[in-house]
Amino acid sequence: MAHAQTLKKTGLPRDVLKWLQSLDLSLSPRNIRRDFSNGYLVAEIFSWYYPEDFSMHSYENGASLPTKMSNWYQIEKFLLKQNLRLPKEAVDGTIHCKPGAAEFLIQDIYSLLTNRRVRSPWDGEVDFTDRTYQEKLPMVARATASKAINNNLRLSEVIAEPSIDANRQKVKAIIHMHRQRRQAERAEDP
Repeated sequence: MAHAQTLKKTGLPRDVLKWLQSLDLSLSPRNIRRDFSNGYLVAEIFSWYYPEDFSMHSYENGASLPTKMSNWYQIEKFLLKQNLRLPKEAVDGTIHCKPGAAEFLIQDIYSLLTNRRVRSPWDGEVDFTDRTYQEKLPMVARATASKAINNNLRLSEVIAEPSIDANRQKVKAIIHMHRQRRQAERAEDP
């Protein structure tokens, strides 16, 4: 019963939750973002559907960035062999625990493996930033530019991509998005 109550708070549709429970995973996911970020549970899900092609002994259940990158690299290699695709933004967002990324990825895996379509809030634009949260706040409580960078760029992303130019581009994109939102807010409510 506690397992079912924990999964209710995940933001996943009921069909996907029932599917996850039916797989009888070795670890019970309690925090979807954290538990799926290292790829171990994703590997276990694929091992249920492809037991001959997918061996779990190659995967480690750890929280370090090298462990996550290694696990996801192996998963992506397997998916290429099987001619299956997962959205790169969702995988990166899941690795770096971005809001909504793991939920989106799990639903995509569900659709991929079961050939069932799930209605989700991501049917339109996929956005793994804190934009929806910020829009719920009153204007005076919304993030500043530096807070927007802090909220939308994880340390693990900076470590995973050591290129200073690439990280600088990410920061510029976050600041640009922040400025556009602020201008739209001011135009809407001067």
